[in-house]
Amino acid sequence: MTNWKSVFDKWNTFQDLDTNLRQELRALQSDGEKLEDAFYKELTFGTGGIRGVLGVGTNRMNIYTIRKAVYGLAKYLLENTVNVKDRGVVVAYDSRYMSREFAIETAKTLGAFGIRTYVFQSLRPTPLLSFAVRYLGTAAGAMITASHNPPEYNGFKVYNEDGGQMVPDEANKIIEAIQEIENELEIPVLEQEEIENSGRLVWLKDEVDNAYLERLRQISKLDDAEVEQDKDLNIVFTPLHGTAYSLVTKGLEQLNFNNVYVVEEQAEPDPEFSTVASPNPEEHQAFTMAIELGKKVDADILLGTDPDADRLGVAVKESSGGYTVLTGNQLGALLIDYILSHTDQVLFSNARVLKTIVTSELGQTIAESYGVKTINTLTGFKYIGEKIHQFDSTGEAFAFGYEESYGYLIASFARDKDAVQAAVMATEMAYYWNKQGKTLLDALEDLYEKHGYYREGMSSLTLKGKEGTEKIALIMNTIRNNPFKEIAGFSVEQVEDYVTSKRHNLVSGETETIELPQENVLKFVLEANSWVCLRPSGTEPKIKCYFGTCGTTLAESEKTLAALKEKMNQVMNEIIA
Repeated sequence: MTNWKSVFDKWNTFQDLDTNLRQELRALQSDGEKLEDAFYKELTFGTGGIRGVLGVGTNRMNIYTIRKAVYGLAKYLLENTVNVKDRGVVVAYDSRYMSREFAIETAKTLGAFGIRTYVFQSLRPTPLLSFAVRYLGTAAGAMITASHNPPEYNGFKVYNEDGGQMVPDEANKIIEAIQEIENELEIPVLEQEEIENSGRLVWLKDEVDNAYLERLRQISKLDDAEVEQDKDLNIVFTPLHGTAYSLVTKGLEQLNFNNVYVVEEQAEPDPEFSTVASPNPEEHQAFTMAIELGKKVDADILLGTDPDADRLGVAVKESSGGYTVLTGNQLGALLIDYILSHTDQVLFSNARVLKTIVTSELGQTIAESYGVKTINTLTGFKYIGEKIHQFDSTGEAFAFGYEESYGYLIASFARDKDAVQAAVMATEMAYYWNKQGKTLLDALEDLYEKHGYYREGMSSLTLKGKEGTEKIALIMNTIRNNPFKEIAGFSVEQVEDYVTSKRHNLVSGETETIELPQENVLKFVLEANSWVCLRPSGTEPKIKCYFGTCGTTLAESEKTLAALKEKMNQVMNEIIA
């Protein structure tokens, strides 16, 4: 990128700069370090789109960043998709600061290209946006969200005409179009009133929601008679100040789960997410208020969704009266077992379970026990969505898709992870086991006893700003150039480098090609059914390290997991010291 000071000067001297951003720019000029961080680079496409801190500058989310991304999307669509102007683009947004404003800005920019935009009148979940693309037949979709990031973030996530997140080949063409932009401050837009009057901005009400709920009802494994019965199961639900309240509660009501208690303090949308340290159901603190309510109403299961409702966390009542929060891998394993055990075996020969390379091997082991094949993808649900699309031509059938970070898809009428689907199915599954006199914890123990005690974990280093980006690159380059022979005393049997697409077997000496897209990921497969995987986040200033183990006892697996974590944390900190 051009010297950051010249970019700053361009913004500072632009006469028509947005008033609020102008005020922020003036305030920022007294802090050289923050000013540089705002302008030293441009936000780039990561996992499905762009995401960043709100504010002024090329390295921030603001109306000019949005216009630039939408410009690239529009150019890509007009050159690669048919009948774009009439089919249009559908846009949804969550509860974050500037989400509705960015949705309208998207429509104003697309309008300048003559492209119609459908925008929901109020906030909606990400999976509904994915469904809406398919339901309306639009050329693309966009979701204004930063998922579970802190309040100061927002983002722009792009979906293709199949309803899946844009994959690298598509995103790269958008990036190419963005790179043609000479001045992001002068991208043409139309006024809201003009696109409304011309029919290029269409506001959506409840039609899409109702169609989604009808499909949601159909995923149930219960027979018709049982669907109509009131269910003796106490459920606590928290949308964590996000978008899931309406669809989850209506979805449960459709199956006559009527004992649903909502955490009222977290039911209202709130861009500050004021009752939690982080609105991420992966983090157990997010369940604090749900657990309190659960104890009051003797809840059997607690459900928590992140702000844009693509991730689901579940907690289960223990025999002691407390609650255990399941990991994403554990809930995924339970869902695979429940779904396959309630599916006609005639379908198994073509059925496929999809998971990512950093997701537990327990799911694959369970699927194999039913005779169902598992396919691994790179991290990111966009790759799972891409695989589902490929099944349309291969004759394979989607059975279930998930990743360890609390993302699940039960049925492919949406093509992104769907916490609404997962919440309804997890509740139904808990009801099924409750009738057998078991909790989900009991069912999980049964799976461990049958297949082995799989344990997984993840640690991360948050390294913000320009210096942080450089440190993350240093960690990856150092380990890539000096690959491990052993980790915490466990021999490395295979090294998988997804940049070079090569898998080196250190035992046989053979090398084979990894048939997946290139990505900055390193995975080390160890002896004793263990593995370690390093990956810079595509959406946060973090480097993540994933771990997987399997032992004959829980204690054995946890001991191995702790040793691997300790060693990798030590290695990463030593590299950047």
